[in-house]
Amino acid sequence: MSGTKHSEFLPRLRFPEFRAAGEWEEKQLGIVAKISAEKVKDASCIPMSITSGVGLVSQMEKFGRIIAGSSYSNYLILKKNYFAYNKSATKEYPEGFIALYLGDELAAVPNSIFTCFHIKGESPVPQYMNYLFLDNLHGKWLRRFIEVGARAHGSLSITDDDLLALPVPIPSGKTSILEQQKIADCLSSLDDLITLEAQKLDSLKAHKKGLMQQLFPREGETQPRLRFPEFENAGEWEDGTLDDIATFRRGSFPQPYGLPEWYDEKNGMPFIQVFDVGDDFRLKGKTKNRISKLAAEKSVFIPEGTLIVTLQGSIGRVAITHYDAYIDRTLLIFESFRKPIEKIFFARVIQNLFDIEKEQAPGGIIKTITKEALSEFKVKFPTIDEQHRIASCLTSLDDLITAQTQKLEALKTHKKGLMQQLFPQVSEE
Repeated sequence: MSGTKHSEFLPRLRFPEFRAAGEWEEKQLGIVAKISAEKVKDASCIPMSITSGVGLVSQMEKFGRIIAGSSYSNYLILKKNYFAYNKSATKEYPEGFIALYLGDELAAVPNSIFTCFHIKGESPVPQYMNYLFLDNLHGKWLRRFIEVGARAHGSLSITDDDLLALPVPIPSGKTSILEQQKIADCLSSLDDLITLEAQKLDSLKAHKKGLMQQLFPREGETQPRLRFPEFENAGEWEDGTLDDIATFRRGSFPQPYGLPEWYDEKNGMPFIQVFDVGDDFRLKGKTKNRISKLAAEKSVFIPEGTLIVTLQGSIGRVAITHYDAYIDRTLLIFESFRKPIEKIFFARVIQNLFDIEKEQAPGGIIKTITKEALSEFKVKFPTIDEQHRIASCLTSLDDLITAQTQKLEALKTHKKGLMQQLFPQVSEE
């Protein structure tokens, strides 16, 4: 397949200046690219690895030094505009991931799991090719060469010949390079916008984290370092244990899990498990499972507006429920409060407590926590009016974060749809 043209082999979306440029063609990767097997030897290179969905990332921190000498003789050299194909299977990329290296310094990747290649001439344009791979061009082609068992165990039976047989869609004619560059520039601009919006989201989250550290007293202190003007002279916050402030219990579910008679996906009631608790103080849109009337009789019902916290798995996720449901034994239910408490404020207090516990836990992960241990958690809280003011402030900030998250996801979805229209559908047979 040196250059195969198809009848009406065109993308669904094309820039105006190229609409009369003719049909596209398919060329095997082996026609336009060459495998690079150059080893590191005596060169000094930056060790790299691939993070799926991100691309090549430096391993300087992991290795603590640059590659040098015979100890890295089995590493392949990467030069600017070279591609590295990591054949390790992941859930998101079962056929492996291909990334373009854009650094000016020499880099290297281990040849045990990588294949490196580069474009032979001026076309196709490397940045254009990179977006084809980001659109999973190689995955659609290479999946035929992967045995089911090999995919499951992360070892792919893909040869260089398999990779080089990949059909690549390329605009034909004198304006081919210009059209490729136009596509790459368009998607690159969109990537820049996505990066900018992601930075805005990170800034909002960092601002919220810093604000919470200021709005709540630190350990050993009785007042926060930042207070709203109307509460600056309100005095110290009250303190107590969770057991002093609230009544709570664990959920319940008949054992063993998994029996068919416990579930009724069509007519059953929502059943909240750890999986169903989001990281935005809300439940996910619908629960993973719905339970039967028989199981409901042996479980614990909670009405809309109940404060809950996860105690196993992803420990410390807090939510205020927004629909009636039954709840699993892996979560704690706050049933009532012995003190004047604003529920949204208290949810933040609980989240803050778990964040502190995670910072103190080995590796930043809480392995397990019991209801009894939780009951001894120390809690500080102000008057109900100040609680309302803090809750309102943080809720407004959460609304901004949610809006920014939705904006970012919309841009990513737009990019995905745009890529599907800017490239024609290639052969998969």
